Amino acid sequence: MISIGLSADLLIPMDRSQTNHLKAYGVAFQALKEQYAVKWLLNYRGGSFLLPESGALASLCNIRGVRYETVSGGQIAAILTEIQDNNMEAVVLEKEPRIAVYIPPNTLPWDDAVSMALEYAEIEYTRLWDEEVLRGELSDYDWLHLHHEDFTGQYGKFYGSYRYATWYQQDVRVNEEMATRLGYSKVWQLKHAVAERIRNFVENGGFLFAMCGATDTIDIALAAANLDIVDSAIDGDGLDSGYQNQLDFSRTFAFHNFTLRPNPFEYEFSDIDASDYSRLRGAEADYFQLFDFSAKYDPVPTMLTQCHVNSINGFLGQTTSFFKDKVKPGVIILAEVPNQNEVRYLHGNVGRGTFTFFGGHDPEDYQHRIGDPETILDLHKNSPGYRLILNNILFPAAEKKQLKT
Repeated sequence: MISIGLSADLLIPMDRSQTNHLKAYGVAFQALKEQYAVKWLLNYRGGSFLLPESGALASLCNIRGVRYETVSGGQIAAILTEIQDNNMEAVVLEKEPRIAVYIPPNTLPWDDAVSMALEYAEIEYTRLWDEEVLRGELSDYDWLHLHHEDFTGQYGKFYGSYRYATWYQQDVRVNEEMATRLGYSKVWQLKHAVAERIRNFVENGGFLFAMCGATDTIDIALAAANLDIVDSAIDGDGLDSGYQNQLDFSRTFAFHNFTLRPNPFEYEFSDIDASDYSRLRGAEADYFQLFDFSAKYDPVPTMLTQCHVNSINGFLGQTTSFFKDKVKPGVIILAEVPNQNEVRYLHGNVGRGTFTFFGGHDPEDYQHRIGDPETILDLHKNSPGYRLILNNILFPAAEKKQLKT
């Protein structure tokens, strides 16, 4: 149990009483930015935040519609005693993380759940893409999110259905122009090089978060390295002979022993993804459950799973969930589909850094389709799925000695 002074007197509850869970993360982030001491009370009332007495912070909560409670020194002492005696912990948040989002310039602003969550919560971030990554600019950031990018260079496997669509042709053109400008003859070569730089970022202490197709395609790119695994229909030449047997699973973050599916008319990259099982269940029966971790002994997975509910409605993506037998030993499973061979949310370490992969595209849009309208987060201000995304934003701010598992 860490020692906390009794001067803090703003409690932002994160249980069902909270009026706006998503903006609460933004208040905590802003408090860190202004050098206030922030404590994250893991497993206490849904993972509440304890902030110092401040008229400015109270006003910020009121402006953003975030519920808070004024607590006395005696109440704080009682809270800390309850935390000490139960599966709870108080984690000190030290400094706001520097946040970057890897996102193509031609992407619609509402087509990435993490970008929407950051903007709704009013948390600052920087957009970057291939050129910035290869220039070494990742070293300027603590936390990186991967937009639902296809790091295999197959343009999201949309060739079969959308190769004549204007948006698809524009995507091909933008990527090819970037590859040529950076000295690569093929887009897949560029994407594989970017994946390697991202892996180096994590090895050197960076925090990586990815959703949807970025989760499995970055591991495929890392395993393939210099192998051509792109069909001739997409890039004009054939695949390297014996590519499957040459995959190096020691280079991947989360997955191993997977088999590639290079057919351009098949909407799958490999046998990692279990999306078809979610589709068979349908929206009414599709859900996943968070694991319950020991807050005192496993603070990292506990931080990543803070929520006001344990069971969360499922949502589809190009990569929705991961077959459990494709997950490497040692990777921590944070959430899974009950009684199924499906993992939805996982976390692990590489070098001095960490990665967290979350399946699915948009937690409040069950079957997000190309061209669908924007998700209005003000209508989903208490979204459990979006809360999991924002847990990852504050996780790098935790006191480093408490991140050791």
